[in-house]
Amino acid sequence: MPNYEQILQIKQGKGFIAALDQSGGSTPKALGLYGIDESYYTNEDQMYNLIHAMRARIANAPTFTGDKVIGAILFEMTMNREINGISSAKYLWEERRIVPFLKIDNGLELESNGVQVMKKIENLNTKLEHAVLSGIFGTKMRSVINQASKSGISALLAQQFEVSEQINSHGLIPIIEPEITVSISDKAAAEKILEKELLIYLDALPSDRQVILKLTLPDIAGTYLSLVKHPRVMRIVALSGGYNQGRANKELSKNEGIIASFSRALTEGLSIKQSDKEFNEIIGKSISSIANASNN
Repeated sequence: MPNYEQILQIKQGKGFIAALDQSGGSTPKALGLYGIDESYYTNEDQMYNLIHAMRARIANAPTFTGDKVIGAILFEMTMNREINGISSAKYLWEERRIVPFLKIDNGLELESNGVQVMKKIENLNTKLEHAVLSGIFGTKMRSVINQASKSGISALLAQQFEVSEQINSHGLIPIIEPEITVSISDKAAAEKILEKELLIYLDALPSDRQVILKLTLPDIAGTYLSLVKHPRVMRIVALSGGYNQGRANKELSKNEGIIASFSRALTEGLSIKQSDKEFNEIIGKSISSIANASNN
């Protein structure tokens, strides 16, 4: 069962959930923004060593603590490695009071009916058992909505909630992420459909179930207020969706009860060339600004 102290941290903590879960496909871009182009590495092992060093540097920043960062989503490779000689999930909770989550999806299928559902997650039970043993509190899985298609969105959520039951059975809390692409022309219409469909699936959950929702910031502030107040929802977090930090914070602050779960907007401005003092100052300002926007 989930740790009670960690449940309180996620339910009531003042701050946000850091997304440090770039996978094989998104890692080169994340490293590029950090000042490490592909000439720095010749294979995946070297690439993952570099991204882990970046994540460890963030985790060691003085302001990266549970006071403002209530949770962090990890890539499986990060979970399986150490920070300061301690397994990553254990380090985050025991040294930083940050609740650890694990990204479990393996990417997306090709678009069909306006959405991209998740690829089948191979060996999911084994992965979840390993997560529990590693001290993980919950998981994250992402699918994508590219069109205001009611049938597509419903099918996407059916998959997400089916897998979430399997996650719950291991005593883990699922983060369900049906991301709406920020650039689509019918984004507001997709958001209305998503809100209504999510309510249907949430209402059908057993009374002892809890999920976290990770949603794209809506065009109309307050769109997801009914979800914020739903008894099956532990917390709603927002992805930055490609917005820069300033825009993401501005949009987030308009939405009561929703906190951030930013990736690129969190690491904006960081560089491998910075001294630790410079690096810590920049990440410190980012953490403070995102936490303030989250405490709306």
